[in-house]
Amino acid sequence: MSKGEIDVVTAEFFGAFDTRGGAVADLDRIRRLVLPGGVIVKTGPEFTVYTVDEFIGPRRLLLGGGRLVEFCEWETSERTEIAGDIASRFGAYRKSGILDGEPFEGGGTKTIQFVRTADGWRIAAFSWYDQP
Repeated sequence: MSKGEIDVVTAEFFGAFDTRGGAVADLDRIRRLVLPGGVIVKTGPEFTVYTVDEFIGPRRLLLGGGRLVEFCEWETSERTEIAGDIASRFGAYRKSGILDGEPFEGGGTKTIQFVRTADGWRIAAFSWYDQP
């Protein structure tokens, strides 16, 4: 059943950013899903390593300040490997929304490292690469 639990955590993670239909992004959910010392990495030309709070702050402004609306992202494929209390997921994703009044679509790849805790599977680290 571990894979199913990891699927749920992953879907909850992607859902935290959803603002379709006037929904408010639930970015505090990230704090529940990612371990307090979790590492978040954006790759590419704007390479950045974030703490959980450093990651949430700018996204709260972007998703809650009206610049990015009707936003959602979703996994389109994945490969998950589980070994005892650790797991690694590598998956493609798509995203869409309206940024500064202009519709956009994009996608890329995310890798997520999970650990099983007393409270269930949690994210220890994740990284993403947006396709140009």
